[in-house]
Amino acid sequence: MKTKILLNGVGRIGKAILKQLLQNDDFEILAINEINPYIDNIVYSINYDSTYGNMSDKFKVIDDNFIQNSKAKIKISNHKTLHDINLENIDIIIDASGVKDDLKAMKKLPVKAVFLTHPNANADINIVLGANEDNLDINTHKVISTSSCNATALLPALKLIDETKEIICGDIVTIHPLLNHQRVLDGSFIGSATRNVDYNFEFGRSSTQNIIPSKTTTIDACSYVLDKFNHDLISSNSLRVPTDTVGAINVTLFTKEKSSKEEIINLFEECEKTQKFPVVLNNYDPLVSSDFKQENKTTIIDHRYTDVKNGNMIKLLVWYDNEWGYASKTVDILKHYINKSNS
Repeated sequence: MKTKILLNGVGRIGKAILKQLLQNDDFEILAINEINPYIDNIVYSINYDSTYGNMSDKFKVIDDNFIQNSKAKIKISNHKTLHDINLENIDIIIDASGVKDDLKAMKKLPVKAVFLTHPNANADINIVLGANEDNLDINTHKVISTSSCNATALLPALKLIDETKEIICGDIVTIHPLLNHQRVLDGSFIGSATRNVDYNFEFGRSSTQNIIPSKTTTIDACSYVLDKFNHDLISSNSLRVPTDTVGAINVTLFTKEKSSKEEIINLFEECEKTQKFPVVLNNYDPLVSSDFKQENKTTIIDHRYTDVKNGNMIKLLVWYDNEWGYASKTVDILKHYINKSNS
């Protein structure tokens, strides 16, 4: 029996999740809720994409509030909250709106689970594959966060090194593509309803003309998953760069146990061979960010830059597709939930 899905929000992440779910016969997308009131524009934004290319099997508007292609017929609604939606026949909600909703009320919704595509300290559980997926309890965890793109990329690497070498401190710098809350040209910045950047005036500067330094919530998101990896252990900042997708994380870690460069490489090579989910990928080729576009694996260790100094300082460069790759992990966590439900 197919799992019936309501997708709340078809922005950048929602659209990537939609396209991936359409390729999986285990899921049926019954409805999309989107605050954009123009259904023709919703269809247009799904069918055409400057970053990942246009859909060959395009949707069309039918019957006023439905869209359809050869794989799916989906009802479109424009409610401001999930609580106003008719959830009859819906099994799972994927909330890709980015809006911080009332989680207590969300837990009362008549569905099996709600998946949030952003980190939330008050969710029943925040999950990163390769870090804590075994902690998922389908009987008690109803509101499930699939964390953030940065934490999804970083945390499996941190956990692997900590389990073998014990991290005593570190620093990370995320190099992140531009996002829709930024401005194309310089202007005022008064914050965003869905982003914790209300006082970051730099985001009022042109996203296409600048490398923009900022704070990052990456370590906060990591701490929601595994509480050891917090700001007391690891410092952080971010550089927003004018590319469309694929980010990188520059990682510096100091460990209690000594190691060699070869040992760290072997650690990640063994992890890729034995991992349960498609998370870790080891790269040795002379690649650039666009070469990892639409890569489903999200902890891509570029061993051209793996290094160890004085035995206790480990250097890593981690690539990840912050849209398509992160969306693929949301889908993989959903599959993990369904598999546990059926076992």
